[in-house]
Amino acid sequence: MYQTLISVPTLVENLSNPDWLILDCRFSLADTELGRFMYEGSHIQGAYYLHLDHDLSSPITPLTGRHPMPDAEQLSAKLRACGLNNDTQVVVYDDNIGAMAARAWWLLRWLGHDQVAVLDGGFDAWQKAQAPVTSELPAPRQGHFTAHSRADYSVEANALMQPNHAWQLVDARAAERFRGEKEPIDPIAGHIPNAWNRPLTDNVAGIYFKAPEVLRAEWEALLKDTPVEQVVHMCGSGVTACHNQLAMEHAGLTGSKLYPGSWSEWIRDPERPIALGTS
Repeated sequence: MYQTLISVPTLVENLSNPDWLILDCRFSLADTELGRFMYEGSHIQGAYYLHLDHDLSSPITPLTGRHPMPDAEQLSAKLRACGLNNDTQVVVYDDNIGAMAARAWWLLRWLGHDQVAVLDGGFDAWQKAQAPVTSELPAPRQGHFTAHSRADYSVEANALMQPNHAWQLVDARAAERFRGEKEPIDPIAGHIPNAWNRPLTDNVAGIYFKAPEVLRAEWEALLKDTPVEQVVHMCGSGVTACHNQLAMEHAGLTGSKLYPGSWSEWIRDPERPIALGTS
């Protein structure tokens, strides 16, 4: 069973395994149909496509962030239509160091499916290895997956607003966005007071995740005495924050949580405080 990362050679060995399911999660915030276009042009043999906006998120409302959590049953139905069963090994990939694939990884775990791993190095590593690609779309398969959603996988804004709460936020956005010096996406710059910054790019060296022991040392240096169970990951919209949780899980630091709404939801309410700089 693979639950965090999987290598290209291992996936190649199991490419025809009927008990495995491959999901292409390529997506660009700047061009929301680019990922699908690239998938239709070339993808890992047998892979199905999941769209960040349409499949891995629900519609935006005046109170939500940019990528609200999807409806659990709708996502489960989509995954069943790709052939997902409760004992299926799922592999998810993108072309952006796992930033989008980690969202699918987290959501599958949230639905109660732990046999899911991100392809280390993504589509870039797959092409580098000259592994099989195709433009042929896979036939629909009907799986029998039954979801068991885990409510304790996430923390909502109202809990973070409680005085003296025990949660420690870790923000995965780039440092300049965290400090409020630059905000290319959301209308308000800054971060949630007392959050720490750990950009998701710190988890990788090139296109590959750092070794588990390296990740563990780096995360322990950041957390110090903070229990892993009190860590809550966030980012701009709850997508790339999953990359930080994936890195922690791969390092053996299990049990952290996600604030799905993240910064783009937090700033919807003017009563919620914001901070600038590094504090």
